[in-house]
Amino acid sequence: MTAAAATPRAEAAEGTVAPTSPTASSAPVPLPSLSTTTTQVASGLKRPTAIAAPDDGTGRLFITEKPGTVRVYHPDTGLERTPLVDITSVLDESGNERGLLGIALPPDFADSQDLYLAYTALPDGAVTLARYRLDEFRLEVLLSQEHAEYSNHNGGQLAFGPDGNLYWSIGDGGGSADPLRAGQRLDTLLGKVMRIDVSRACAPLAYCVPDDNPFVGTPGAREEIWLYGLRNPWRFSFDSADGSMWIGDVGQGRWEEVDHLAAGQGGLNLGWSCYEGLEKFGGGHCAPGETYTEPVFTYSPYTGGCSVIGGHVYRGRQYADLVGGTYIATDYCSSTVWALRPDGSGGYEQAEIGEMPTQVTSIGTTADGEFYVVNDLPGGLHRVSFEREEPTCRVDRTVRAWGTGTTVDLTVTNTGSTALSGWTLEFPLALGQTVVSDWNTDLTQGSNTITATDASHNAAVAPGASITLGYLADHTGDASPPPRFTLNGDACAVGR
Repeated sequence: MTAAAATPRAEAAEGTVAPTSPTASSAPVPLPSLSTTTTQVASGLKRPTAIAAPDDGTGRLFITEKPGTVRVYHPDTGLERTPLVDITSVLDESGNERGLLGIALPPDFADSQDLYLAYTALPDGAVTLARYRLDEFRLEVLLSQEHAEYSNHNGGQLAFGPDGNLYWSIGDGGGSADPLRAGQRLDTLLGKVMRIDVSRACAPLAYCVPDDNPFVGTPGAREEIWLYGLRNPWRFSFDSADGSMWIGDVGQGRWEEVDHLAAGQGGLNLGWSCYEGLEKFGGGHCAPGETYTEPVFTYSPYTGGCSVIGGHVYRGRQYADLVGGTYIATDYCSSTVWALRPDGSGGYEQAEIGEMPTQVTSIGTTADGEFYVVNDLPGGLHRVSFEREEPTCRVDRTVRAWGTGTTVDLTVTNTGSTALSGWTLEFPLALGQTVVSDWNTDLTQGSNTITATDASHNAAVAPGASITLGYLADHTGDASPPPRFTLNGDACAVGR
């Protein structure tokens, strides 16, 4: 897609436009030339949910387990048997999505020995933020939000921003289709990202609300709110280079989305439940006079996805020449690795660059910026590697658009060294495009996802040879061509 970061939706009757533009990053290697692999380095974790790395020179990783413990991993000695933290006695783990959900370490962790935890608390699942003092083995509750009606959509990401404040995400309260209408309400922390100062206390609070939070002084609004209109922002992160914020927000069933917001952009409405992804959500709540901020990337779960797992922009050293400045995310069910990168002209390059292990719940980084992931079941820790692997296919596009129609001719070239004796080409369509007819292929459309297979007469494609296929589609205003392709599961280079 070509939407700029945090592009506001043009709501003729519902709001105004407030553009945003985080600094674009670039990397030298085209995204389809990247490949992701993982190596398991530890096992035996109990439903791990999050990773944090203390910047104290030890090289350790802290890993939260959903039942209520924090485990320590060191690359030289492996996974320690005895938990660093155990808060099982205060935890409500009823329901698949409740438990110990997030962890963050403050910039002064090496001196303070404090860490911050997000979890669902007994007796009724209230989503809770607490400080844990390692030197005293003491848990201090800072803030909680009632969450008793449903057990799902607890969010739970914690991260210190470039401003030194702590950010915390909570889902919309659960159920289906935002029954509490929490996403668009400012009187609840449900469906929000919060921003608070935990370095001091402002009685009667155990923390302070920064004076420049967007809803300070707004009647009826919770002043801790930084962003609203979210469904279940399970994982978000900050780019250490420009301070911009990336959010993976889990969808209702038609669209998973990634948001990218410039540093310091509080007060934005990310759309839920008026929108799911880029599409108006049937039966959703659209508040009058609102400006809704678009995601920069969406995908349909039709191909096997179910929950986007937001990741990080790679800023490590080992693979900087390959993926420096590239955002990496995945999906809990499909395990697809998504690579996104601002293209310098308001859009985003995108590609599928491999697969993660099954059921990844979190992508974390070491203190030096290298990537690890944990997966839910069977509960492992995996080191992530990247390499250059030139695509074995290239797709060139010819588009002719008019009125409400468009024709797209695709030339697919086998750039590999092995002949194809049958092929499947997969690609997404822009929102509102519907295929009417096709040629030289057997094409099916599911949601916005197209699967095109060979037509027997063009099943064999020798190295260096090309085939052509195409389709006629209706559109509702966006006639843009497909932005990415995979041929037999491998990412293709995209030509004109």
